[in-house]
Amino acid sequence: MDNKILIKIIIPETDDTYDIFIPVNEVVWKIKKMFVKGASDLSGNLLDKDADYCFINKDSGKIYNNNEVIIDTDIRNASELILLKINR
Repeated sequence: MDNKILIKIIIPETDDTYDIFIPVNEVVWKIKKMFVKGASDLSGNLLDKDADYCFINKDSGKIYNNNEVIIDTDIRNASELILLKINR
């Protein structure tokens, strides 16, 4: 499990939280896409799979760039990320 970390994702839109393991060598957009699809399925399609979302660190308020690799960010075990829909 050296290549995975356990994080908490908070979704205010559905009032849900999830604890998931994510690979540290993956880019943010892939993790986000995978998670939105899974959370949408679990919540009965309450999340819009085609909408844009962003991850925000709950403690620091940092918004993560889609092309950042997880290991190169400050995301570590027990990090809490908020998944917010971006309205354009």
